[in-house]
Amino acid sequence: MSKTLDRAESPAVKRPGGMQKVTGFFTELMRRYLPDPFVFAIILTILTVILAVVIEGQSITDVTEAWGKGFWSLLAFTTQMAVILAMGYVLANAPVVERMLNAIVSRVETPRTAVIVATLVGAVGSYLNWGFGLVIGGIIAKKLSMHVKGVHYPLIIAAAYSGFTMYGLGLSATIPMVISTPGHPMEKQMGLISLAETIFSLPMMITAAVVLVTLPLLNAVLHPKPGQPVTEIDRSLHSNAPLKVMLETDADTFASKLNNSWILAWAIGILGMGYVAVHFVRGGGVDLNLINFFILFLGILLLGTPNAYLRQLNEGIKTISGIILQFPFYAGIMAIMAASGLVVTISGVFTSISTPETLPFWGLISSFLINFFAPSGGGHWMIQGPFMIDAANAIGASTAQTSMSVMLGNAWNDLVQPFWILPALALSKLKLKDIMGYTVIMMFWVGIIYIAAILLWGFLG
Repeated sequence: MSKTLDRAESPAVKRPGGMQKVTGFFTELMRRYLPDPFVFAIILTILTVILAVVIEGQSITDVTEAWGKGFWSLLAFTTQMAVILAMGYVLANAPVVERMLNAIVSRVETPRTAVIVATLVGAVGSYLNWGFGLVIGGIIAKKLSMHVKGVHYPLIIAAAYSGFTMYGLGLSATIPMVISTPGHPMEKQMGLISLAETIFSLPMMITAAVVLVTLPLLNAVLHPKPGQPVTEIDRSLHSNAPLKVMLETDADTFASKLNNSWILAWAIGILGMGYVAVHFVRGGGVDLNLINFFILFLGILLLGTPNAYLRQLNEGIKTISGIILQFPFYAGIMAIMAASGLVVTISGVFTSISTPETLPFWGLISSFLINFFAPSGGGHWMIQGPFMIDAANAIGASTAQTSMSVMLGNAWNDLVQPFWILPALALSKLKLKDIMGYTVIMMFWVGIIYIAAILLWGFLG
């Protein structure tokens, strides 16, 4: 998967600095004790069962029944996630995107600059759309690792993934999008909250800018200094060659001409884009199905032929095995949390000690903890949202700030939540323990920013 740059290759091996010692500590900690994501999901399931029985007094029979009934409850969502990742992979590998990324990569010459660029691309991509950001961040991190000698591969993959936290402040942030849509499940409790009060509010836009500026710099500081050993990408396992459309052997057959027809690709692609345009003209909103629809037909247009699209999609499908296997386990965990009342207990501990100014802070902290058990933004909100909004209404806190605090807690925790790291691992061919030591440090820094932002927003109004 990767290879270590031998100490003998450098003229002078420097001792690790203070930041490298901290990074090394967490990396070694994760290497020794952090299991693979699937094992982590199993452990969380067992832990949730124990908590439901011990804390909530539920019978093991009732807990088991809730788990089994809820196990497939996110099947539609699982499919949506698999589709957006696989088709996002195709889109991020389209020739026009490939050329854009190659142009960026060609201008990068040093390892630390490579880490900064990977973080920025992952962050901006995630701000625009979380699925696109997850994929394009990993792709450019691989390209940079192939292009720039001496890049520490686990770090640059972690850096690209760390940009995913920007999705909570961006255009596809689940909770702000849901509560701004007429007819959302909690409209009677809180009404409609416009995006101007959440992601487009001045405090949140400043927060996004602070993350976008400081996180890449932090990640660059984490890179080993010149002369210190690094783990480079194993080039034998990764191809950085541009996409090549492979034609059928019998190029003159009618079937081959159809398979490689740009006319068919453009006809169906334009039809798809036409539907998206009509949807918005008639006042339609944005949801996962529309996003998947859009990236499917945009990908067909950019790839140019049905054959080219299918070949690239076959590569993208390799990235979704972890999602298909593990998402049902998280659905089961969410079902236990909801049915047993465990989530009410956890949230209640925080809301009982809150004031109108501090409720968003406790919402952020409790959301961070609950996200270990319910990492899906939409599902997370359906579990925690009702209790946080009830508390906000009871004590006169801002529902917009409270909602956004849950969103930020979710995005903050995602830095150490194996649920969303799976695509990065699939693309990079690394193990969770290889990168988690770095994302832990990134999580601490982002947490400081989010906590400060929520507290200032609460007290300054």
